[in-house]
Amino acid sequence: MHIFDPRYEPSPHWKHVPPDAPVAMYRKLQARLGTSRAVVVQPSTFGTDNRCTLDALSQLGKDARGVAVIEPGISDSELRHMHALGVRGVRVNFVTPQSWGATTAARLRETANRVADMGWHVQVFMEAQQIVEMAGVLEGLPTPVVIDHLGPRPHPADAAHAAFRVICKLLERGRAVVKLSGAYMGTQVGAPTYADNSRIARGYVMAAPDRVVWGSDWPHTTQTDKPDDADLLDLLLDWAPDDATRRKILVDTPRILYGF
Repeated sequence: MHIFDPRYEPSPHWKHVPPDAPVAMYRKLQARLGTSRAVVVQPSTFGTDNRCTLDALSQLGKDARGVAVIEPGISDSELRHMHALGVRGVRVNFVTPQSWGATTAARLRETANRVADMGWHVQVFMEAQQIVEMAGVLEGLPTPVVIDHLGPRPHPADAAHAAFRVICKLLERGRAVVKLSGAYMGTQVGAPTYADNSRIARGYVMAAPDRVVWGSDWPHTTQTDKPDDADLLDLLLDWAPDDATRRKILVDTPRILYGF
């Protein structure tokens, strides 16, 4: 999920008004869903200024972890400070505007190399064709890779698309984890089933049940018509129909990936 606190200004590159979604509001969602842990992901809204995310980690405490967005030239002391607050990964976004301009394979490599010694992962948000084109880059990174938002959503090809096969290969080799989030992104079917994206989610769960994690993507910044978070969580009952698999997705794999 993401935190947007009005105390922090968006990056100059960001042209949209961020939502009002502070930690207090997220705690109300946790109470409603029954969740206790959280992963705060730095949104592109703030560029490489991670103060809002780090402040959220301070508020949420030991049951929270973070994913930052960094410049490759960041100092060792800054990385250690982030680690102490709970950061365990960095996000590299190829899809939406970034404060540095266009994201390149070189940028991804530089970022991964910078945090490899920290034991962190790199979370990538890519379109389907980008995943295909950068398959070798992803395979060669010195860090684990988290594929954001169900990886590609290449409708109508779905799991027949080459990107799905690239991701499954990474999963089989233990090089990646897929985040089951953003079911509403790019759907051609819509709520409540998001049947097209649900087919992709089930495919990853079947391929590697111990290499997927769930995320709410709250507060759903890409959506004008906000989904019901309880409905999104209920989708997991369809994607992972047995309790043992759900426990892997919601408890065991996140504990390993984020160091809870």
